[in-house]
Amino acid sequence: MRIFVIHNFYQHAGGEDQVFEQEVRELSKKHDVKAYTVKNMKGLTGAVQFLRYVWNVEEGRKIMGQVNEFQPDVVHIHNLHYSIGPLIIRRLRNRGLPVVMTLHNFRLLCPSASLFVEGEIFTDSVQQNFPWTAVKKRALDHSLGKTLVTAFVYWLHRKLGTWAQVNRYIVLSDFAKKMFAESTFPVDPARFVVRPNSMELRPIQADKNRRLLYIGRLSAEKGIMQLLNAISEMDIPLDIYGTGPQLEIVKQLIAPYPHIQYKGYQSQEVLTKAIAEADALVVPSVCYEGMPMTIIEAFAQGTAVLASEIGILKEMVVPLYTGMHFNPFQKKDIQACIVAWNELATGKKLEVAVNCRNEYAKHYTLAKNMERLLAMYKAVITEQKNK
Repeated sequence: MRIFVIHNFYQHAGGEDQVFEQEVRELSKKHDVKAYTVKNMKGLTGAVQFLRYVWNVEEGRKIMGQVNEFQPDVVHIHNLHYSIGPLIIRRLRNRGLPVVMTLHNFRLLCPSASLFVEGEIFTDSVQQNFPWTAVKKRALDHSLGKTLVTAFVYWLHRKLGTWAQVNRYIVLSDFAKKMFAESTFPVDPARFVVRPNSMELRPIQADKNRRLLYIGRLSAEKGIMQLLNAISEMDIPLDIYGTGPQLEIVKQLIAPYPHIQYKGYQSQEVLTKAIAEADALVVPSVCYEGMPMTIIEAFAQGTAVLASEIGILKEMVVPLYTGMHFNPFQKKDIQACIVAWNELATGKKLEVAVNCRNEYAKHYTLAKNMERLLAMYKAVITEQKNK
């Protein structure tokens, strides 16, 4: 099979990039794969990229040049924001090619992408034809201009029927599929297929160190401040890995508390070892996540997850089976969850560890995930030929 994959890197690396790179690497083992990538830039170059967002003829020309040379059977899009833009979908379908698109977030519903605005979950855009409320609230990077342009781009391509030209949308959870199905997004819900993220991991042997672990972006929507405000009052150790806009605030807040350690931005090898040794991974997100890769890795290593009881986190983590839930907006509830886990009998924790590994084997292995993806490719190729 000949597969053409398109991806727009953000300025800062994230989980979407990891998924894209992993899939290209795995598909390339048995198929002919060509990847086209661009990256959002800063300064004047970034401004020009953003201004072309609505109808990027230049990127469309470059991509179609490579498509015509490569002659793919199917095209898989991961991210279009903002250096590529939606126009390429129309160009691909005019060429008669089947298109699959992975939705790693909720940007097609709201400029915020995470449905998180002004420190809380924000779903007004889901039921609006044009997300005026998000624009008023400067939902994207606190910028009126960026939010308005992004809202216009996605609204215009709704009106033009661009989104309806995608043969199949991949969403990461039943929660995400429901959000799109109940929204004003003008595409038949039957075109949405649930396919979770995956990782190819081997469990490593490690003794638990009785420490909790946070791995992720240090930013408001990830709930790091809520977690720190709760655990700073407790005598339970926490290790923090990652970086982000709230890094300096995090460092200042934890300075008086030796039981909370900032470990920096580390390699995957270091993170894997930290996950395997941790008593539990804490995911305190206050936004609707796509599908955190850290949870999948925790399951693979038999490490329980203490997570917010919202969105996909409530779906992935089952209380007292693979971890526990808490209300991330209530400090007392976060503390109660941590205490309950800390006081859980050793036998029960070992049982949870086994459950975590079983969940990984059942749902999140790379081999099973790639089988689903290839079956989807074959289905849309057949549909396109029948048309």
